[in-house]
Amino acid sequence: QVQLVESGGGLVQTGDSLRLSCVASGRTSSFYTMGWFRQAPGREREFVGCIRWSGGSTYYADSVKGRFTISRDNAANTVYMQMNSLKPEDTAIYYCAIARTGRLTIERIEYDYWGQGTQVTVSS
Repeated sequence: QVQLVESGGGLVQTGDSLRLSCVASGRTSSFYTMGWFRQAPGREREFVGCIRWSGGSTYYADSVKGRFTISRDNAANTVYMQMNSLKPEDTAIYYCAIARTGRLTIERIEYDYWGQGTQVTVSS
């Protein structure tokens, strides 16, 4: 089993920055992929970005590319998502998740473990 805990959300203004963290514990593997998803009220959960633990390859949704950056700390078993130039449309609960396939994938069904989420609110 793997446990994931997100943190770092909060209330910010348009143009501000936040850094989200996701700490993994339990049985983890360097071949996993860590994904970030978000869900706004009344909307479906959508893919934001992901990173391969081994090698650090990343992929981002077009809506955040150039503004968000995902990185990892191997020793701390932690993945970060730096969010810059935040917009009101970024307001959502943000979730981290693990895909044991180790592939860069946007598909929710391929992610096996999920955190509890952290709220990000961006005011105009």
